[in-house]
Amino acid sequence: MSSIDEIKSRIDIVDLVSETVQLRRSGKNYTGFCPFHANTRTPAFVVFSESGTWRCFGQCNEGGDIFRFVMKKEGWDFTEALHYLAERAGVQLKPPTPADQAAAEENDHLRALLEDAVTFYRHHLLNTPPGNAALEYLHQRGLRDETIEAFGLGYAPNAWEAALTYFKEKGYPEKDLVEEGLVTERPGDESQADQRGIYDRFRHRIMFPIRDERGRMAGFGARILNPEDVPKFLNSPQNPVFDKGHLLYGLDRARKEIRTRDQVVIVEGYLDVIALHQGGFANAVSPMGTALTEPQLNLIKRFTRRIVLALDPDAAGAKATLRGLQVARQAMDREDEARFDARGLLRHEGRLQADIRVTTLPEGMDPDDVVNRSSEEWEKIVENAKPVVVHVMETLAEGRDLEDPKVRSEIANQVLPLIEDVPDSVERETYRQKLARLLRVDERALMGARPARSRSSAERTYRNARQAPAKVTEASQPSSAALLEFHCLGVLMRRPDLVYQLDRAMQEYSLPRLSVNDFQRAEHQTLFQFVQESLDQNVSEPLHFVLNSLSLPLMDKADDLLQRTSKLDPVEDRVFEDVLRAILNLRILYVRESLDYLRFIMDEAQQQGDTQIKEYMNGVSHYSTMLKHLYSALGHYTGRN
Repeated sequence: MSSIDEIKSRIDIVDLVSETVQLRRSGKNYTGFCPFHANTRTPAFVVFSESGTWRCFGQCNEGGDIFRFVMKKEGWDFTEALHYLAERAGVQLKPPTPADQAAAEENDHLRALLEDAVTFYRHHLLNTPPGNAALEYLHQRGLRDETIEAFGLGYAPNAWEAALTYFKEKGYPEKDLVEEGLVTERPGDESQADQRGIYDRFRHRIMFPIRDERGRMAGFGARILNPEDVPKFLNSPQNPVFDKGHLLYGLDRARKEIRTRDQVVIVEGYLDVIALHQGGFANAVSPMGTALTEPQLNLIKRFTRRIVLALDPDAAGAKATLRGLQVARQAMDREDEARFDARGLLRHEGRLQADIRVTTLPEGMDPDDVVNRSSEEWEKIVENAKPVVVHVMETLAEGRDLEDPKVRSEIANQVLPLIEDVPDSVERETYRQKLARLLRVDERALMGARPARSRSSAERTYRNARQAPAKVTEASQPSSAALLEFHCLGVLMRRPDLVYQLDRAMQEYSLPRLSVNDFQRAEHQTLFQFVQESLDQNVSEPLHFVLNSLSLPLMDKADDLLQRTSKLDPVEDRVFEDVLRAILNLRILYVRESLDYLRFIMDEAQQQGDTQIKEYMNGVSHYSTMLKHLYSALGHYTGRN
């Protein structure tokens, strides 16, 4: 038994959830009010004691096992939840390898150096004459002293060796100072040895400590005070504890508010984040001048799937029209560019099953300007954020002559590919209708020719699939569902490229693309996330990338899954159809379960006079339609071997 399975066997999910949620027995299971969103009328949160899983059939529509519950409740990743639950269950995790331990100790040493740097820069802000000018600048930007203290802002003195001298006197070796980017090596070769040396990286700048989501120091961002200096913003360099693509400024302080509001607002700058937090909008974070990355969005996904991008007019307005919606912004470092990439956002939205919206700010204003002027104005701007596709089509149409057929054609040619990237068929249809109204053209002109299956044929497939496949019946037991998860994930670890084929097959039957939510076990969700990430890199073979990303407990699980799938069919098409049928069966189990409990909840809601009953009815309709599509797809792929 793996350590993960041993933890699950020792911790009763009902006992764990009962510490947060008041549960009442309902047949074999337990129900209560979901702790992750507001609802006090009808208990839509269900704990399945036999399978050790939970699910919310209300607003958040999420579920999983004990690991997933702790991860969502605390905002932790799988490793953090694993260590917490292992300690609670009294399970001894395998000790880290000597290399792991050495790396962890080295990282702790570097973080301690960074904490000392926070103190150093803060002293120069508050207790030196040059720092007074920096402090005055922050006051002019509307920041109060308590806010400056809370975010640990500081000032880097205008000297070449102030930090170098200070930290060397404290006993830090030069190599650590260089690695953490507090100092920089002057370039030079052996023939110029007399000109080589080390000097402070940050000089005459306001210093912003950057922490990871757990509040641990990772690096610094620095803003100029002298308008003549370049670059305007400078970050710590890439190192073992600072990876800009995996960090979001302010997330350590925003976690609770993001979860409470079930929404995150992404802005561009450090001062924007700080001003918004000061103004009562502590759900703001910043990607620090770079385009949003998949790891950053995965960080956000732990807390919410509702994302608002607050872009300034240059990034999302007229310039976007001229540059194909990939507008280079002023970067925090010279080598980076922040881009508004509509297609990239749609891909993220589909893969994360998120709701990503875009809003623009008043001309010439940043978020801190808006919130300092009026908190109500900021709140309204965020409330009026629009879906990505709507934002793009309205941006492209703004100020254009829509009576000109060529203008209409140009806008349609840019927007229609975005609409086709939207995974949900209802949303696609809605956006086509909106685009047709905007351009004042017949919607059929935007649709193009599409093959349609006759209704009688679809109905026959649906009926036959319901009656035929023995695999569906076989998979109706929880143990079979677990085996299906093992098989699917084992195959996908060996053949990550099948994800693309599976997504195309799902879209053909108007079904959502493959996602972590297709797996109920948190360790399986984490492994599938690594499978997805392996497709986005080209440094190593996908399977090697996955295995090199795993902690020891997850490595045990991966070994088991790979062992189960060691003998795949040599015919590639059969492997694809086999894993597709398994995924479809998993979804059928999930949808059936969801329908049963939604109907149960709907009955209770009617008795309670719950105003959310319409939402539950919509859910029943949605799942019924999805079930029909699933049976249709399964009927097509059953018996083709």
